[in-house]
Amino acid sequence: MAYITVNANESIESALRRFKRKVISEEIIKDLKKHAHFIPPGQKAKLKSANARKRNRRRFRQQRPMNNSARPVGGGSAS
Repeated sequence: MAYITVNANESIESALRRFKRKVISEEIIKDLKKHAHFIPPGQKAKLKSANARKRNRRRFRQQRPMNNSARPVGGGSAS
């Protein structure tokens, strides 16, 4: 549960802003959405697997070198 204390000279808007930041940092909304509806165990496993594939695809795409050192520079045959 996210609690904040409103200071004496603090406006309601700034206190609300701090509260929203605290709710986001504690991932309360994400947890609420996760528990909003029932997902069968088989469907949960498929979703977990799909997320892992997506994560790995993203990770390997970033690791691939993007240099052109393997391509020949001359472009023609050596005569």
